Amino acid sequence: MLLASVTHIAIIFGGADWYRFFGAGEEMALMQESGSYYPAVLTGFIALVLAIWSLYAFSGAGLMRRLPFIKPALATIAVILLARGFLGIPVVLFSDNPYFAELGSNLAFIIVSSIICLAIGLCYGFGAYQLYRSKSQGA
Repeated sequence: MLLASVTHIAIIFGGADWYRFFGAGEEMALMQESGSYYPAVLTGFIALVLAIWSLYAFSGAGLMRRLPFIKPALATIAVILLARGFLGIPVVLFSDNPYFAELGSNLAFIIVSSIICLAIGLCYGFGAYQLYRSKSQGA
């Protein structure tokens, strides 16, 4: 997740071509090219969320101090990532939404990102499971 967070920050500085390459869509790329702050703000927000999720992973693994609500946070993150992994491809293939249709033209990106989300989601889920099993861990 930390790598994904850093990648989102790099996308902000990389500009429109980076937005296109990483699947943000032509509309986001065009907004960035026109000087709009919206793509950078949205991408920065996503980077922040991913960084927070990274902190929860490190906390759950015992690599840093215990964060609040660690068990439900890890479980929620796992559900979100697994849902993205399982639903990403069908939504892109079967949705009438123009954004999803655009993403469908880059099916390799959707497949790879879905596999990554599934793998990371399984890791978060395993971590949450381990913490819920442990009687000595606090919430």
